[in-house]
Order: sequence, then structure tokens, then C-alpha cells
Amino acid sequence: MLARNGLEAVQMAKQHQPHLILMDIQMPQMDGLEATRQIRADTKTHSIPIIALTALVMPGDLERCLEAGANHYLAKPIKLKQLLEMIAQQLSKTDN
Repeated sequence: MLARNGLEAVQMAKQHQPHLILMDIQMPQMDGLEATRQIRADTKTHSIPIIALTALVMPGDLERCLEAGANHYLAKPIKLKQLLEMIAQQLSKTDN
């Protein structure tokens, strides 16, 4: 599934309750940080692992993403092997 903006991301998370979310931080209508906060605030979606993705790497970005509720953070361009390892790591935590 692909959300075109932060509002869709929150709605899709609530409706489909995926096993993991790759959250782009730079989205229209609602940014990924606010979408992450709203997903975390809902009891149905609060435990879904979220990996934050961003192209703008600024000091403090990692902390802002984690404070919003992301489980992890990756800066673009993303290395596929690193992404796959991170997804496997996050999904293995939810299997326990």
C-alpha cells in the first residue's frame, strides 16, 4: 500500500493495520512526524513498527523522529541491504 500524504498514511494504518510502516517525513497535507504521532496515539495502531525515511538530514532529525514515535530512522538515499535488515529486525521484534 502507498499513501500519497500523511492523512492517507494515518487512515491506511487504522484501516489495514500493517505489520510495518515506512514513513516518509516530507509529505503534503500532514508531515510524517505528525502522522507518526497520530498512529502512536491510536490503541489499534500504536504498536506497529515505523521506520522514518527522510531526504533532509539535519542535526536533530533522528531525535525528532524517535520523539514522534518512530522505531528507527534512515536517511535517503537508502541502501537496499540496510533497509531489508532493518525491516527484518523490526518484524522479528513484533513476532516475540
